Amino acid sequence: MPRFHYFPGDDLSTAELSAACLDGHLVAVGEGYIPADVPETSWMRARSLAPVLGSDLAATLRTAAWVHGVIDTPPVRLEVQRRSARRGKIIPSRRLSYRDVRIPSADLDVFGDVAVSSVARTIADLAREAPEDPAFTALVAEYPSALHAAVTWLDTHAHRPGIRAARALLRHAA
Repeated sequence: MPRFHYFPGDDLSTAELSAACLDGHLVAVGEGYIPADVPETSWMRARSLAPVLGSDLAATLRTAAWVHGVIDTPPVRLEVQRRSARRGKIIPSRRLSYRDVRIPSADLDVFGDVAVSSVARTIADLAREAPEDPAFTALVAEYPSALHAAVTWLDTHAHRPGIRAARALLRHAA
């Protein structure tokens, strides 16, 4: 079976992986590398985050927008949220923007064993927290069919901050 993801330290060092990129054999994607002739799909992007996310974290907000293919590069700080029911010990990192609020499995898309907030949940979260962000605009443009589900999510979670403005914004977008 062909191998699609390479991570520094697994079989090859960072220097060897960088050399393979210079030779045109690999391209950097997320936290790893993939063969240059493999399409960069949502599944490939999500799996490239496996070393960081593991089974306890889920990609959210702009990181999820990148996985869903609406922005070209992942954010410098990966936005993640707790996916497991129990609180784990997360070591602070400049690479992660971590929220210790559990995201339910109903709001997740799972690629292999990597969890990413669904398109509708990502639209709802970005509408609440960063409606001016280009990732929000790109998600709405690329996935207009998810707007209804995003509004429904906002309607059922009325206790969260920014809901009223986000609802009005999404209804106007629809």
